[in-house]
Amino acid sequence: MDLGIAGKRALVCASSKGLGRGCAEALADAGVDLVMNARGAEALEAAAHDLRARYQVNVTTVAADITTEAGRAAVLAQGPFDILVTNAGGPPPGMWSDWAREDFIKALDANMLTPIALMQAVLPGMMAKGWGRVVNITSVSVKSPVAVLGLSNSARAGLTGFVAGTSRQVASKGVTINNLLPGIHATDRAIALDGAVVKAKGISMEEAISERAATIPAGRYGTPSEFGAACAFLCSQHAGFIVGQNVLLDGGATNATL
Repeated sequence: MDLGIAGKRALVCASSKGLGRGCAEALADAGVDLVMNARGAEALEAAAHDLRARYQVNVTTVAADITTEAGRAAVLAQGPFDILVTNAGGPPPGMWSDWAREDFIKALDANMLTPIALMQAVLPGMMAKGWGRVVNITSVSVKSPVAVLGLSNSARAGLTGFVAGTSRQVASKGVTINNLLPGIHATDRAIALDGAVVKAKGISMEEAISERAATIPAGRYGTPSEFGAACAFLCSQHAGFIVGQNVLLDGGATNATL
């Protein structure tokens, strides 16, 4: 399917690896020029070089911490953008009694306030042009909270509330905002969480992965490439009537009717 977005310009955050990289690759495959951001310059440049070579699109890199004002300014200076994909690593797991106010502020900065700031920066330009796409990578925990991810549950739920209202305010201008809610995917984040299980239970990494995969009806972890394909569709010309939605990509793990 031709997504109809060749020649558009996209900002993809945290895109040197994992789900962000999957989104950047799917957009590049659709002919979209990219501004890729991540904190680690070496991994970011390697990812950008690969996408340039394989898809012949323009790729600009900005190595910066997107959660800081300076980092956002550096990235936004590469605009204007037709497409925005927000993404940031989740806060560490723990118990409700582990966290102080500072921990919540840090989580809110990364997983709520930063994507909101980016949207506030790019939405006016998109609305003026009469076309734009925003996809926020959030978490399955928005639909079904994960007990040990209380920081993530809190921050991402706040972002979801903001998107619910804002998406309906900008839709008449040809701009859509939606959220992608990943379940377990084969990324560094999954490895870190599986590593915690290994330590807690004294089992092997293979056993930890097998245990978690057994909880997913699809029987496996998701891949960054299939996640990226879903993101690219939401950014396409065909998705203009999808507004303010929270789309689960979890292999059926969330047991819910709606």
